[in-house]
Amino acid sequence: MNLHSILLFLQELPLAAAVRGDNPGTEWLFPIVETCHVLTLTLVFGSIVMVDLRLLGWTSPGTSISRLTRETLPWTWTAWLLAAITGSTLFISKAVTYAGNFEFRMKFVCMALAGVNMLVFHFGAYRTVANWDMGRAPTAARLAGGLSLAFWIAVIFFGRWVGFTT
Repeated sequence: MNLHSILLFLQELPLAAAVRGDNPGTEWLFPIVETCHVLTLTLVFGSIVMVDLRLLGWTSPGTSISRLTRETLPWTWTAWLLAAITGSTLFISKAVTYAGNFEFRMKFVCMALAGVNMLVFHFGAYRTVANWDMGRAPTAARLAGGLSLAFWIAVIFFGRWVGFTT
């Protein structure tokens, strides 16, 4: 079974047909799922931005990085999971088209880069957070915050662009 066959299989699922509005009474499903996707991505981005801006020293100087990450990460991961579910539901509606779309692929490249950046930060600079928790973050942490912002803005940019190219 090749990738194209898998994509066609996904696209032919009853849920995919419903999301496309192929069935009577399902024409509202795509916009409902898309709205949920956008709202969950907003929560993902917003919670990440709170930490990134603190790492950059641009906001919340009286809040420790460890406290901020401890309070925001559950929201980030919950929203990310819901965004993945809603995004996957949207994807299967036109799997072949989306998989061949440059902007769609770039969205995922940027998400992967954001993930690698997060891992490098958490297994690197964040390991010494006790030394700088209330003060200025070290260069590596500030760089991670700046890269995170850039990658997530690119995710939003490419994700939005998909809607104009599919």
